[in-house]
Amino acid sequence: MISGNRPTGAFLVDKTATGLITAVSAFAIAIIFLILFFTFREAKDVLFSEEVRNDVWPTLLGFNWQPVSDQPKYGLLPLFIGTIKTTIIAMFIALPIGILAAIYTSCFAPNNVREVVKPVVELLAGFPSVVIGFFALVTIASWVQSVFGAQSRLNAFVGGIAISLTAIPIIFTISEEALSAIPHSMKEASYGLGATSWETTFYVVLPAAYPGIFAGGLLGLGRAFGETLIVLMATGNATISSFSFFDSTRTLTATIGAEMAEVVFGDPHYNVLFLIGTFLFVFAFIINLVAEFYVKERLMKRLKGD
Repeated sequence: MISGNRPTGAFLVDKTATGLITAVSAFAIAIIFLILFFTFREAKDVLFSEEVRNDVWPTLLGFNWQPVSDQPKYGLLPLFIGTIKTTIIAMFIALPIGILAAIYTSCFAPNNVREVVKPVVELLAGFPSVVIGFFALVTIASWVQSVFGAQSRLNAFVGGIAISLTAIPIIFTISEEALSAIPHSMKEASYGLGATSWETTFYVVLPAAYPGIFAGGLLGLGRAFGETLIVLMATGNATISSFSFFDSTRTLTATIGAEMAEVVFGDPHYNVLFLIGTFLFVFAFIINLVAEFYVKERLMKRLKGD
């Protein structure tokens, strides 16, 4: 039996594979929306229950996070400040290292060096967070305290350095793939006009690959923003409203990790933790959406010359 110009067996295999991939994709999307539905369902009382609103909203935008005191306070600002501080430090370190390593590996490194550097950097992504957190707790914290004289041994700076170790492989991998995807004809045309390797890299390859590099930066940002275990171990876990990078701090994710196991089910404290979780989910979803669709689409259009 022949279907068109193809044997029936091959046609059935194609159909089966297409159906299987579609089913798995639909299942993954359904799981994502179910997670969002679950977190929002547990957080909705903060918005729609008058009793919970009266308990939570008067202090929600304050600087005091004391959910288990006699007069509970649910101020989220110190948690946002802690999250922003650790993320800034992490991205300040991870962005230049990840991008420059990708440029070197893609544009300048000999093949034998590239075959070593790329898997070694990507291997860092497989390190368990607890190992990096322990490394930060023991080694990085001591180094930061001896060099900068920080009063708090565990602080936002230590946590930011440790988180950067998880963001670097993401930024490096996506940037390297974007740089390597640039057609050789563009480079050869640049060399043909007399440009050097550096000129070709910075005036031809980088501008063409910047949407992919930008996507790598966004995904690295999402990874740094959502890290939990490392910040629990390395930032001091104190809800201090300080803008100093050398004071102990606590992030949004660390608050969920530290308090979810002790909270009373259905309590306003429980609802606020899920409200934080909903915010983190939406933030990560938007970051990934922008990186996957908008930026990569621009890269593909640019490579196609549209």
